[in-house]
Amino acid sequence: MRAMNELNQTEEIQSDDASQRRIRSFVLRQGRLTKGQARALEIGFPKFGISYAPELLDLSAKFSRADSKKILEIGFGMGETTAKIAQTLPGCDFLAAEVHTPGVGALLKLIEESALTNIRVIQHDVVEVLQNMLADASLDGVHIFFPDPWHKKRHHKRRLIQAEFVKLLCSKLKTGGYLHVATDWQEYAEWVLAVLSAEPQLQNTAKDYAEKPGYRPLTKFESRGIKLGHGVWDLVFIRG
Repeated sequence: MRAMNELNQTEEIQSDDASQRRIRSFVLRQGRLTKGQARALEIGFPKFGISYAPELLDLSAKFSRADSKKILEIGFGMGETTAKIAQTLPGCDFLAAEVHTPGVGALLKLIEESALTNIRVIQHDVVEVLQNMLADASLDGVHIFFPDPWHKKRHHKRRLIQAEFVKLLCSKLKTGGYLHVATDWQEYAEWVLAVLSAEPQLQNTAKDYAEKPGYRPLTKFESRGIKLGHGVWDLVFIRG
């Protein structure tokens, strides 16, 4: 009920002067680099990185294959999960967006160590990437794993999972494409469920929360939490 009340508040705010509002991700961009991360940025980004530019991106050309499924990984953190998923699903290509510099360096390091060829990394705010670089109906899937919840009610506009952002995501998904969100905050899971359920273009694949798909690995943090009795909630919706 609390999540639904917050959703109603968000919808009321979004109805006011929508043309002047900019969706924001509120993510810290800087951080301390290790030597390995710095080296990976220097050597790996020219090979596996994509520089931001406000023009449409040809995903097939960037991955050198047109028939693969294209998945957007939003806010991949230090990259362990994205790297493991790319190994598990070699037939898919992954565009990984993150603004935190150490995380970008860490994923580039993993790409080099694991000889992965199906990941491209872009260091930029994902909202502008979606708005300016990705064509409509160009994605087969979107992963948003463990986003910052901004759990206080007065911060609801700072949450990445909000109605306006979900509409933007839907415009980039192909018909039948999926949106997968995972969170270890129960109240945020309730919020996400309410927001996604309110989007008419999306259909839930479960009654409420989905079973963890096999391609999403357990993180070390998640494994520790499960042993302590904590939960993780997966939400998987399909664009109709």
